[in-house]
Amino acid sequence: MAKLETKISGIDFKNPVTAASGTFGYGTEFSDFFDVSLLGGIFVKGTTLYAQEGNPYPRMAETPSGMLNAVGLQNKGVDYFVNNIYPTIKDIDTNMIVNVGGTTIESYVKCAETVATLDKIPAIELNISCPNVKHGGMEFGVTTKGAASVVGAVRQVYNKPLIVKLSPNVTNIADIAKAVEDAGADAISMINTIMGMAIDINSRKPILSTVTGGLSGSCIKPVALRMVWQTYKAVKVPIIGLGGISSWQDAIEFFLAGATAIQIGTYNFIDPSISLKVINGINSYLDENGFSDIQDLTGALGEI
Repeated sequence: MAKLETKISGIDFKNPVTAASGTFGYGTEFSDFFDVSLLGGIFVKGTTLYAQEGNPYPRMAETPSGMLNAVGLQNKGVDYFVNNIYPTIKDIDTNMIVNVGGTTIESYVKCAETVATLDKIPAIELNISCPNVKHGGMEFGVTTKGAASVVGAVRQVYNKPLIVKLSPNVTNIADIAKAVEDAGADAISMINTIMGMAIDINSRKPILSTVTGGLSGSCIKPVALRMVWQTYKAVKVPIIGLGGISSWQDAIEFFLAGATAIQIGTYNFIDPSISLKVINGINSYLDENGFSDIQDLTGALGEI
């Protein structure tokens, strides 16, 4: 059996399959379906400095082979997370990584500082790419200067591995990736959702209360794959690939394009145990194709 263990920024992952933030709650919600400790990691629901109610309804819409969401980082704030959520997840035997959002650089910094005090949280995922908040989020992630400024500020106060989640809603994602690497990112996760919209032809109004939202699901996989491939050639830090992964075959494509690990997102809503199927499928692929180590697949697409 091939070796599935991998290492990202000094963190040991028992396998490269993780759950994406915003699609897996805090992990405990899925424990009735399978043993979530079998995952390489869980990127928990987005957390901000203060509580956020999120956007008004309707804030979700189904699309062909995907979905639009405009939830808006609804959460009860980092203090609530520390006092009420962390005690319930800290002993789950996998990497519990907190997705940190913000509206200002200061709010990112203060939230990261608080999470840094939690011994069982080995890293944060800095979300500079959420398209569904009025201030912050994607505002920082669409320019090299903005991305570097927030990453650099958080880097000064956070001494654990810093993973930065990138937006696809940019002209050249490799430039953004290089900017956050230079500012201190230890790894990159990509991509977040793609901006989209849906219209009710009877009312002749947008379906989402926010007009636009983030598109996710199988339909965005080709875009995500292309961006991982472009970024792999531009940076030296590990890449965690996500965007439309719904099978082990999809995961293999991301590894070949340059990902060291992957996140499964929207498909968790369709098949809550999809991650186990992906882990088993990766294992079989490696054995059948003569690979002894999952890390041998990363970037194996080669030069084109």
